[in-house]
Amino acid sequence: MDTAATAEEELARARSTFRNQGRWGADDALGTLNFLDNGKRAHAASLVRRGRPLSLAGVGARWHLDRHRPEAFSGRGVLLDVARAVAGPGGELADGFPIREEHLRMAVEAQGATSTVRRGDIVLVRTGQLARCRRLGDWTGYASGPAPGLSISTLGWLHGTDIAAAATDTAGFEVRPHEIASAATAATAPLREIALPGLGLPLGAKFDLEELAEDCAADGVYEFLLVAAPLPVSGGDHAPVNPIAIK
Repeated sequence: MDTAATAEEELARARSTFRNQGRWGADDALGTLNFLDNGKRAHAASLVRRGRPLSLAGVGARWHLDRHRPEAFSGRGVLLDVARAVAGPGGELADGFPIREEHLRMAVEAQGATSTVRRGDIVLVRTGQLARCRRLGDWTGYASGPAPGLSISTLGWLHGTDIAAAATDTAGFEVRPHEIASAATAATAPLREIALPGLGLPLGAKFDLEELAEDCAADGVYEFLLVAAPLPVSGGDHAPVNPIAIK
């Protein structure tokens, strides 16, 4: 079997299935941030109860995105602590663990109604990898080595939920080693290469979710106001971010 051809076919099917091109017009600059309107921002502001700010700014935290509209990145944030749902309190997913739709749903079920994912949400997925690197004092493989992360099989969930953006505590968002490798297209990050241009979905990396996860576990509330505007970097495909959750 020609594995390169098989990879190409799988990528082609995914590209044709999961796409939003033309959905908001030819000149659209927001992509899935179109789902996050002013009404949803007003609702997100009403979620603030204690006024506690929580910095999610991991070293090198950034958004991967096609176009930069900083004012759009504020709304209802939802934490899905997949590591806790799979491995228990303080849990950490093993490097190479592929997070599938079932794991995302498991986290929602374990956490309760405040983590129900709705249109226009900014979803944060905790894997525990950042916490493990910090605990061990070893960041050797964090940037490019094996890592837990979202499986390419979650493209249907990312598309179907109409979320505005998503981020994780890893450096690459999706699982590594990658599930599809195509030398013909140099597709080293298949989920990202489909989600960014195809869905128009901003993807965040290196978010520090530990303090937020502890707070959410303590009060049982996994929704919050999230303000996460990227720097307006002209011509770049990613931009630094200083994300802050307010509960």
